[in-house]
Amino acid sequence: MNFYSFGRWISRVSQHPVTSSFRRTMATAGEGSASDSTGKLNRLASEKSPYLLQHASNPVDWYPWSEEAFNVAKRENKLIFLSVGYSTCHWCHVMERESFENPDIAKIMNANFINVKVDREERPDVDKVYMTFVTASSGRGGWPMSVFLTPDLVPVAGGTYFPPEDRFGRSGFGTVLKSLSQKWKEDEGKFKESGKKIMEVLDRTSRLSLSAQSDLPGEEAIARCYAQLSRSYEPQYGGFGESPKFPQPANFNFLFTYYALNPDQDDAKKSLEMALFTLKKMDQGGIHDHVAQGFARYSTDERWHVPHFEKMLYDQAQLTCSYLDAYVITGQSRFAEVVKDILTYVTRDLSHPCGGFYSAEDADSLPTHDAKEKREGAFCVWTYEEINQLLAVPVKEGHDSTLANVFCHHFSVAEGGNVNPYQDPHDELKNQNVLIEHSSIEETGEEFGLTEEECKVALTKCCQILYDIRQKRPKPHLDDKMLTSWNGMMLGAMARAGVILGENSYIERAIQAADFVKTYLFKDGLLLRSAYSMEDGQVSIGSSLEGFVDDYAWMIRGFLNLYEATLDTSWLELAEELQDKENELFWDTQEAGYFMTKAGDSSILLRIKEDQDGAEPSANSVSVGNLLRLSPLLDRADYREKAEAIFQLFAERLNKIPIALPEMTTALLIHKKHPVQIILAGKKGTDATQKMLQAVHGHLIPSRVILLADENHESLLYNRHSSLRHYHPKKPDETVAHVCQNFRCSLPVSNPEQLEETLNNPCFVVE
Repeated sequence: MNFYSFGRWISRVSQHPVTSSFRRTMATAGEGSASDSTGKLNRLASEKSPYLLQHASNPVDWYPWSEEAFNVAKRENKLIFLSVGYSTCHWCHVMERESFENPDIAKIMNANFINVKVDREERPDVDKVYMTFVTASSGRGGWPMSVFLTPDLVPVAGGTYFPPEDRFGRSGFGTVLKSLSQKWKEDEGKFKESGKKIMEVLDRTSRLSLSAQSDLPGEEAIARCYAQLSRSYEPQYGGFGESPKFPQPANFNFLFTYYALNPDQDDAKKSLEMALFTLKKMDQGGIHDHVAQGFARYSTDERWHVPHFEKMLYDQAQLTCSYLDAYVITGQSRFAEVVKDILTYVTRDLSHPCGGFYSAEDADSLPTHDAKEKREGAFCVWTYEEINQLLAVPVKEGHDSTLANVFCHHFSVAEGGNVNPYQDPHDELKNQNVLIEHSSIEETGEEFGLTEEECKVALTKCCQILYDIRQKRPKPHLDDKMLTSWNGMMLGAMARAGVILGENSYIERAIQAADFVKTYLFKDGLLLRSAYSMEDGQVSIGSSLEGFVDDYAWMIRGFLNLYEATLDTSWLELAEELQDKENELFWDTQEAGYFMTKAGDSSILLRIKEDQDGAEPSANSVSVGNLLRLSPLLDRADYREKAEAIFQLFAERLNKIPIALPEMTTALLIHKKHPVQIILAGKKGTDATQKMLQAVHGHLIPSRVILLADENHESLLYNRHSSLRHYHPKKPDETVAHVCQNFRCSLPVSNPEQLEETLNNPCFVVE
């Protein structure tokens, strides 16, 4: 077969269903794979990444992404096999167990290829280049990503998961390895020529150009984003699309912002309904861990019932903000409870003693301590018999029902399990129950003759008993890598939660995380990518890999949120410093927009600009929002100009498929409104100022700018806003608020109730 036919073939055989319909059990490969027959460790043993360390005892002669590997490939004239994944990736574990721990397959790999292993979270630049190739050549991507490169790092074939052996008409990994190796030996020139053409195509198709005719996107893009989300909305259970269902917090951000800026419009009201209903269904579903808190990565079914049990830090951070927005708009206490639930999980299970936040918890774990194979969800699920044994006590004195009766009714626990076999084709969840609420606490209480409060107390007691039991089970692998971008995301969410809910402990935790970043991840004016937890509780920064654009974008947003929660301008100064550094390192001076990487790394063949808001919003989307917030705060017109240049660069996509960029469309919404300037004249940190600040945060005003006039004329804000000198409190212990928009100001108010009334006046919150 010719090379192009081979490329199409390898794309087909590498694909696998990533939904629950193709789940497989996996062996104990997660935390440190089975070693080869000699017990020898490979080069990955000296790395810091938890994912690379998982593969350190494979019989494969792995290299990390390094000049050493590239030089060996050139010297020996061998293809490079690049394997990219992350430590809590279920299918990465499967391919490791089936292929990378297989001595026969490892022998083929070692004899014919230079094998390179990459943690996609540690090196998103490498991942992005080759995922662009895989998705362009096959129409889909995923992890593990398996790509074959020439010694010059040009991709020539690739896919995702490969089964170890030929089956069901699909070629196995061993067959693919032998075929590619033979073809390289027979005609490497054809590979190189094809690779050259591939790179030309990828360079052309991945490049965004700023057309002279590109107008700033307007109402059409915003209306289309709403229309596209509305069409994809699934009204029975909420969410966007059928199964599998992902949280997609960027969609909530757009919907809430659209409502907040247009509260009287019918489509804006529909936006609010879609967001609130989806968040309620997610809260009730199995994607929400009702026993140990936090949210799983996604649901494999349309009802949010059976999750992929992996928990990611970035989901916890973004969903914290989504539920905060829901609480601010509705005042419903349940949304605040969900926020506290998420933050309980993060502070307890994803926190380093020094203040950083860990990355993730795995979906897979051993069902018992003496088990040989891990199962997805084993840590989280329950049999009917277990529940009835553990909760076999009266719900209260003199009551006929047990805690088990109430719990099973409320969380849909069934004899024989409550998981649809279609969601569990390999019997990992057979006879097991994934907790899901189908009735309210009030309704459950009525069923058993309990008041709502009595029922809530009973269910809380049940969950605590089950939590204590779960802590005795084998725990899933914890990825204790601490990424700068995700830490910025989480500390920003913590800061918002603290000021909105009046919980100072959250603000203190956010400050602790920010200090962690300053101590370990901020060096010589540059951000680093990641830090790593050591066995003694200390922190290592590993190879001191420099940060990427998303590290800057999310840390800037985190510092901005921390400033708005504390009015401490030192965080605002840091945000400006990082924004200027981001502009210096990543801004495209010819076409506008931010590259993912800075220039100068010859191993990265393409400098790509992310153009889609996925599980995490793209750095360009986050950055344009940051620029629009910083511009009026710091009186930086150049920031606003950069934001408008980004909108123009992405104009075609925003006008045609804004659903691909909901976070950027949210920023476009804000850009079209005049900022609402809220000036608090008083002393930072006083009770009066904090109450006024909490009143401000009790309203969703997307275009607001909060300024403190504390009579410190040397401060950053007084430096940029000479008008602040005109604002003074009438009394030493008083804080006076002024609300202004489009050159109109309200009368000054001196208590939170008056400020609430002013902010409720649409004259000052919309144009």
